[in-house]
Amino acid sequence: MPELLDIHHGFNFRDLGGYRTTAGAIVAPKRLVRASKLADLSPRDETYLRDYGVVAAVDFRSPAERQAAPDRIPRGVAYHEEPVFAYDETAVSDWAAQQRAFAQAADAGYRNMVRTYADMITNPQSQAAYRQLFDLLLDTRSGAVLFHCSAGKDRTGMGAVFILAALGVPEATIRQDYLLTNRYVTATAAAVVAQAKASGANANTQASLHDLWVARGAYLDSALATVSAHYGSLAHYLSAALDLTDAQVARLRQLYLLPAAD
Repeated sequence: MPELLDIHHGFNFRDLGGYRTTAGAIVAPKRLVRASKLADLSPRDETYLRDYGVVAAVDFRSPAERQAAPDRIPRGVAYHEEPVFAYDETAVSDWAAQQRAFAQAADAGYRNMVRTYADMITNPQSQAAYRQLFDLLLDTRSGAVLFHCSAGKDRTGMGAVFILAALGVPEATIRQDYLLTNRYVTATAAAVVAQAKASGANANTQASLHDLWVARGAYLDSALATVSAHYGSLAHYLSAALDLTDAQVARLRQLYLLPAAD
């Protein structure tokens, strides 16, 4: 199983190294790191990431999210702002309106996430952000590229889906990596729901907030169904929507895969 990084003031920081492709190659360790926001990092955490080999950080959050919780970037790490959405569609932006919707239906948060994952596939800004991530990966000959959003599960999760697909990792393993987030967000999700309950939120609102914080197979299915409907396959999505050429895919595999073990 890929390594969970030893970050003390952050969660869901993990290395994608160790996954096996359909051809038997292995994703190289210390080259691809998916994470939640870096706003809470301690000086010790910053040093840890630098020593781990992180050379670049890609921030998928919206401008408002970045302003509210600026990343703490380790010295020497290149920082790239690539918002997947103009605002955070995976969270509550207009709390008053969302609270009314959440209070009326326990599945309001769930439905919001299903829509958001479909939008990540077709939204031109989302496509541009993920293409910029691939450009950075193609330009990074050594060291680790870290990419993140707020919780490291939705925008970051789809970034991992696209990278692993390009590297030839099977869909079952990609799904496993996506759902692995639930192991690392449980405590934070519970705290968010408990705080809402203490503030008077009803059971419907609590259920919706929980659905905003977890990774569900149905969310990924929404994205993959949209890929299938518009592009036929993830491979065609990478070429048609993200403009990855066969030569670039081959280069990514040279850079980020280790040969199959004997």
